Amino acid sequence: MNKEVLEYVVEKTKELIAAPTCNSETKASAQSWLEAVGTPGEAEATRRYITELEGDIMPIDSLLAFAESEAGAKVFGAEKAPQVAAHAREIKAAGAKYCDCPACAAVEAILNRKSEILG
Repeated sequence: MNKEVLEYVVEKTKELIAAPTCNSETKASAQSWLEAVGTPGEAEATRRYITELEGDIMPIDSLLAFAESEAGAKVFGAEKAPQVAAHAREIKAAGAKYCDCPACAAVEAILNRKSEILG
């Protein structure tokens, strides 16, 4: 990948790691990728990282279903879960394909450049 794309992905990866909504597995994958940048294993680490991100981003319909579930009420709280569901419906109506939390937003930004990343 070219220097501009690499710098972009590094920046978004750091945002992902710092995101309060990023889970520990995704943080570990992001950190591993950062550590592989500039090494002989960078290309393979990049492929693994992209695969991980594709599996971790939350589709908007999944967010909506989760926010409206009993499990969602436990995670978000009984008062907050309906607000999350309403927000999910709103952004879906506006065309969102994924959750827009800080972690998912960083992942989506990276995946939007997947073809440039993987070459």
